[in-house]
Amino acid sequence: MIDKLIIGGHEFRSRFILGSGKFSLEMTDAVIKNGGVEMATLAIRRANMGGEENILDYMPQGITLLPNTSGARNAQEAVRIARLARELGCGDFVKIEVVHDSKYLLPDNYETIKATEILAKEGFVVMPYMYPDLNAARDMVNAGAAAIMPLGAPIGSNKGLCTREFIKILVEEIQLPIIVDAGIGRPSQACEAMELGVAAIMANTAIATASDAALMASAFKLAIESGRMAYLAGLGRVVEHKAVASSPLTGFLED
Repeated sequence: MIDKLIIGGHEFRSRFILGSGKFSLEMTDAVIKNGGVEMATLAIRRANMGGEENILDYMPQGITLLPNTSGARNAQEAVRIARLARELGCGDFVKIEVVHDSKYLLPDNYETIKATEILAKEGFVVMPYMYPDLNAARDMVNAGAAAIMPLGAPIGSNKGLCTREFIKILVEEIQLPIIVDAGIGRPSQACEAMELGVAAIMANTAIATASDAALMASAFKLAIESGRMAYLAGLGRVVEHKAVASSPLTGFLED
């Protein structure tokens, strides 16, 4: 069965997107390979051309780079970072991340919509990180987003699908790939999100803080694939307030 993830006209076999921000440069390659990752984020400050250590040197061949606008506090700053990433040779993909709340690190949906519209018109494949709100998601679609990336829980928290019901609404109502970004802490939580029908999972902290990051990347890969298969297969019904026998209760042998 051919089941490809399509974002902005680009095809991917893997539905596991790696957030690379918390990895050492040496670990990046191993995690990408163990996770079967085809797309990985990078912060522009780690891609200084001509510097002694450049994260681009640790990205395997064929990886689609997803520069993020981490550090941007408004749309103007996000646009400037995206343009710089393109100039550095990182391609046309960009993850819009606008955060000006230093305590909870929640994305600013309003500023994100503005940045999405500007960059989409400039030919970027824009993937906005957002607080899961249906109206904001619709505005991002209208602004030219290629995918919608709602948080599952506060970034770096590993708390899982705290916004589960809101993500379900986005899956049902938005005709773009929904990619859960931030908060997924375990492979089982990634699997649960995929069972809801989301298109992909982005993870970073859960893997970077594991005792064996490379092995955890493999676990996430398998969990994401399993959840996707379960969604495509169609989950069985849930029966409330009674039991249903799995074998017939008729035809017992008589004495």
